[in-house]
Amino acid sequence: MLIRILREYLRPYYGQLALVVLLQLVANGAALYLPTLNARIVDEGIATGNTGLILSLGAIMLGVTVVQMAAQFSAVWFGARSAMAFGRDLRAAIFDQTLSFSAREVAHFGAPSLITRTTNDVQQIQQLVMMTAFMIVAAPIMMVGGVIMAFREDPGLTWTIAVAVAILAAVIGWIVSQMMPLFATQQTRIDTINRVLREQITGLRVIRAFTAEPRETERFAVANAELTDTATRVGRRMMTLFPTVFFVMNVSTIGVTWFGAFRVAEGAMQTGQLLAFIQYLTTILMSVMMATMMLMIAPRAAVSAGRIAEVLDTRSSVVPPAQPVTEVAARGLVELRDVEFRYPGAAHPVLHHIDLTVRPGETTAIIGSTGAGKSTLVNLIPRLFDATGGQVLVDGVDVRDLEPDVLWSRIGLVPQRPYLFTGTVASNLRYGKPDATDDELWAALTTAQAADFVRAMPGQLDAPISQGGTNVSGGQRQRLSIARALVKKPDIYVFDDSFSALDVVTDARLRAALDRETSQAGVLIVAQRVSTIRDAETIVVLDDGRVEGVGTHEDLLATCPTYAEIVASQFKAEEAAA
Repeated sequence: MLIRILREYLRPYYGQLALVVLLQLVANGAALYLPTLNARIVDEGIATGNTGLILSLGAIMLGVTVVQMAAQFSAVWFGARSAMAFGRDLRAAIFDQTLSFSAREVAHFGAPSLITRTTNDVQQIQQLVMMTAFMIVAAPIMMVGGVIMAFREDPGLTWTIAVAVAILAAVIGWIVSQMMPLFATQQTRIDTINRVLREQITGLRVIRAFTAEPRETERFAVANAELTDTATRVGRRMMTLFPTVFFVMNVSTIGVTWFGAFRVAEGAMQTGQLLAFIQYLTTILMSVMMATMMLMIAPRAAVSAGRIAEVLDTRSSVVPPAQPVTEVAARGLVELRDVEFRYPGAAHPVLHHIDLTVRPGETTAIIGSTGAGKSTLVNLIPRLFDATGGQVLVDGVDVRDLEPDVLWSRIGLVPQRPYLFTGTVASNLRYGKPDATDDELWAALTTAQAADFVRAMPGQLDAPISQGGTNVSGGQRQRLSIARALVKKPDIYVFDDSFSALDVVTDARLRAALDRETSQAGVLIVAQRVSTIRDAETIVVLDDGRVEGVGTHEDLLATCPTYAEIVASQFKAEEAAA
């Protein structure tokens, strides 16, 4: 998976990466040339007292150093740009894929895991690309070049290099093999702590209302301790890596100095050559250590790549049509014909043989007990789910054949849990119609019974709204969500229990204003309160996913026992008959 992701998302930057390799070749070639020049200064300049040679070779060393610095700087520059662009493209791909998911796929992965995959997992692969550009590309150049240059200085000592590299590679390989399983566990632990923290922040009011702070503190402490334990175990193994590398390097240097001293004494090599050989040995062992950085980063990046690929390879259960219908008559007609819906792996359908028609200019209401399938039915209309049986039609066209943008442009959905975005009142209201004027916004607010409290807010339309709308009450959040749908002026309005947080008086005023505003559109209302839907032209009673009755308020009182029970539980007998 890692190779596939790197190949696919680094393809636009192959040119820059090739330039990075070329620049690293120049920089490391210059670095490898410096010990040879230094050896000549020692053997040919200092030993003979040739000051002119020392100065000329010193000037050459200075020039080579400038070339090395310039090439290294340029390699880092282009490598960083490629790595950052790669991360940007990969995050964008995950984000776009997530937006294509239906509610089913989002629920499968979970919001915390999707956030972790878009941020931390991408960062792991991005770090691999960056470290490759900075260090890993240089490692083989330095290793091969160091061996060649060391062999040129003295072939008789090259066996010390082979021994040192073999010992170092074996030790590092064993350490890294211990770390690889821990990386997968660490990513899972990050998912868990994100999930727990997100739940606690979102449910802060519930936690305080039930005085559950100690329990939630303990739950977070457990998740935090698990992540800390895993990270500590990784850190302990990493902690042994660098001391081991430096120990092998120092022992190797001692060995080369020991055996090299005998060769200098025998006249087989000069002092400057021995110094250069030691520098090349250090360079080779450092390149081995740099290569091990790949072994440390690559396993974690491979785990992250697998998690990212899982998102990118998941196809939405709501499949866009191959030949979408892009033009339909704007009438506001919704039809459900023998609709059935079953969740994956469920033994029984949630909805059974639903037939329902929402006509333009009329209000159709759905009522039923909790778990009756009301919200599931509503979610089929904008294709948040696809019906597993039957048809859902909008303006005579099956929603599975409609271009998604065309379908969504015809529907104004106010969800059961209204959500406002960080910004202002105006930016939230203009979400469905960016070019809406201030007059249109105030008109929608007036209809939604929200104009009064918006005028009382500092800045009015420019009043700030926090993430999720947490700085306004539940009723105000619902009314702003209704106003947002009204600004859009769709052909079909879908209110999924969107009046539950309103008091009875505000509810009545809002519905009266909505009747005037939506007189030409199809309106579907899901509600728990009978008072909200009793004036609807058609009321559909759902019970356990089945239609128990269809008709007006009066008709259902006389013919549908389920509806009569709901009414009796909310009203006195005299009010029910009124």
